[in-house]
Amino acid sequence: MDLGEGIRKAMAKLSRATIIDAKTIKEFNKELQKTLISNDVDVALVLKLTNSIESKALKSNPPAGVSPHDYITDIVYNELVSFMGSTYEPELRPKRIMLLGLYGSGKTTTAAKLAKYYQDRGLSAGLICCDVTRPSAYEQLETLASQANVAFFGVKGSTDASNIAKAGMEALKGKQVVICDTSGRNSINEQLIKELKDINREFKPDETILVLSADIGQVAGRLANEFSEAVGISGLIITKMDGSGKGGGALSAANAANAKVMFIGSGEKLSDIEPYNSERFIGSLLGMPDIANLLEKVQSAVAAENINPEEVEVEKLNFESFYAQLKALNRMGPLKNVFGMLGASDMPKDVVEKGEEKLSKYKVIISSMTKAERHDEKLLHQDGRIRRIALGSGTSEKEVRELLADFAKMKKSFNMLKNDRNMKRFMSKFS
Repeated sequence: MDLGEGIRKAMAKLSRATIIDAKTIKEFNKELQKTLISNDVDVALVLKLTNSIESKALKSNPPAGVSPHDYITDIVYNELVSFMGSTYEPELRPKRIMLLGLYGSGKTTTAAKLAKYYQDRGLSAGLICCDVTRPSAYEQLETLASQANVAFFGVKGSTDASNIAKAGMEALKGKQVVICDTSGRNSINEQLIKELKDINREFKPDETILVLSADIGQVAGRLANEFSEAVGISGLIITKMDGSGKGGGALSAANAANAKVMFIGSGEKLSDIEPYNSERFIGSLLGMPDIANLLEKVQSAVAAENINPEEVEVEKLNFESFYAQLKALNRMGPLKNVFGMLGASDMPKDVVEKGEEKLSKYKVIISSMTKAERHDEKLLHQDGRIRRIALGSGTSEKEVRELLADFAKMKKSFNMLKNDRNMKRFMSKFS
């Protein structure tokens, strides 16, 4: 059971309790302990957390008008936020960033993600390849730099990382954010430390960031300390947070080691990186809707697809606007993540998979419609049109009719909702 699912099940049991007393809290803590420990969170840290929850829950009373359940939920939320570390807000200013990490941490991909992150926010960025030990590191970073549309510098075949860093700074001196990707090893050793110190001396970074994979769990704290003692670090980037059950172990261990988590990587796309926000992370574990993040993702997806914001406006729902919404949704990552931002993290896997399959099929069918048909779905009921669309999309007439039926239901629902004042105010933020 992953971390979020386990915590949500423990909270669900607590919500069903008719009386919240010492026994109820102890039973909840046992469930929480079991979940955290099975997800590689350090036992001593788990006991410290649950003792704090028990103490605060039993030694204080809910404020007037607040139910015991809501009060306990608030205590658990705040304790978990503190447990997982502080939120990071990156400064959008010119800087040099040096990335460190072991093999398999996702460091090279993270370098490109980070460069894109800053460039998307108005700072020109460039990448320097100082990884001189891993085969094809040069080609990988060069390709990623092209995909991210950022500058690149490297010296293919060279083994002198510090000279590459020096030449790279000269070549990229017009760039506001310059990121240096360094070599990794299977473990930290003297050779790696010397190489990193040599690069550091030439590059003179403003930030030295250690990249760690979430699946290393509580080892994150030890590695953070070792790299900090060897070369000094500004903080961490935790990668592979999309599918690892060990993310909580890595974050809590880093916090316990006083290592600041700066960014988290949550997927394979170059846009799948974001500043670490402990409140948002814990909210997702507890199944709380994250509408602010959802809106950010929607707006980013709309911009990336060059979609006119008016095209996704539900006030004008037709197949044209629905197609634009599908393209934006595809940019937002797996449907499971979107459900999570809506507070529906425990949506059955088969439902999510069928939903993704159906939406992909819808996109193909709509792409086979004429512009007139997309703007006026009534045209689709004329003879021959459904057959033509089925042939053009490689689907069956039955599947096209299913789309028409589903779309009619969807449009009816939106027509009912769009006159609701609160829903109208919310949906207006999407455009």
